[in-house]
Amino acid sequence: MDELLVNLHMHTTYSDGHATHREIAKAAIEAGINVVIVTDHNVFVSGEEGYYEEGNGKVLMLIGEEIHDQAREPQKNHTLVFGAGRELSQFASNPQQLLDAVKKAGGLSFLAHPVDPAAPVFGETDISWVDWDVQSFTGIELWNGMSEFKGLLKSKLHGVFYALFPHTIAQGPYPEAVRIWDSLLNQGKQVVAIGGSDAHALPAHLGPLKKTLFPYEFHFRSINTHLLTPQPLTGNLYDDRRMVLEAFRLGHAFIGYDLPASTVGFRFYAKTQDDTMVMGDMTPAGKGVTLQIRLPARVPCRLYKDGKVIKKWQKRDLYTYITSEPGVYRVEADIEYRGALRRWIVSNPIYLI
Repeated sequence: MDELLVNLHMHTTYSDGHATHREIAKAAIEAGINVVIVTDHNVFVSGEEGYYEEGNGKVLMLIGEEIHDQAREPQKNHTLVFGAGRELSQFASNPQQLLDAVKKAGGLSFLAHPVDPAAPVFGETDISWVDWDVQSFTGIELWNGMSEFKGLLKSKLHGVFYALFPHTIAQGPYPEAVRIWDSLLNQGKQVVAIGGSDAHALPAHLGPLKKTLFPYEFHFRSINTHLLTPQPLTGNLYDDRRMVLEAFRLGHAFIGYDLPASTVGFRFYAKTQDDTMVMGDMTPAGKGVTLQIRLPARVPCRLYKDGKVIKKWQKRDLYTYITSEPGVYRVEADIEYRGALRRWIVSNPIYLI
């Protein structure tokens, strides 16, 4: 299978971002991104989807939307919508109606930043997802770069520090978000986990000093969602859009924190006598399945079953585990970076039944 480097959840000047679609595409090309998915707030921007070229580079830009009920107080329940192809913010007041409308339109829905704490010192409220009785969503945004930053803002001094040293921010998805995801998986739901940037390229100033907080290119080199596809991008917008969305729908994906080192090349397989499955696939446990983990570097790695660690390894790049027990199996790996052990890879599950 081929691997596509995807960065998603970003905003342009059509909502509260600070760059045009073309400027974002240029930054993505410079960072080596294959696909970007723009999701402006409550506006579906037509006419910007397609391939963008800069020098010898090229990126596929897809247009989605981040939808939320702007009249709700306190603000909650943001939804990322991919592939619907039309405006759906008119359904924002009822999360289940919105998810149903996305499904009817043939799109994909991801519950955005499910854990997003308040930062009172900067006037930022908690905008976590709260309506957990909804059904028929594709997945959740397990790791959101700006939500993680927001959770660190205990004082204005913290804000200044992390603005100046953004490489120190990322530690991993919020444990509560992971717990929620595991709980959903344990209920028998196939919930696809993605990682998002929530990029805005915020302008800031301190006296005469001016700085762009978290430029788009910084995000593009940080938390990405890697897709496994049956072939490389062809350059045909219709075919490539369909292939990318299908990989998301199937969960043929993992989240990679690519700033410390590239996570390209990570694989998590389930092998039987007859077939090989990848993340997102389901197969009978049968007489035995060999789970194989391949890492791009020798780092600590954990195998989870039904949300609990069942095996740990240290500093190898190839691991195998044989099982005949049904369950939801997924992988996490860490890497040492800037004096801290940080989450490097979070895989989507393989489902053994």
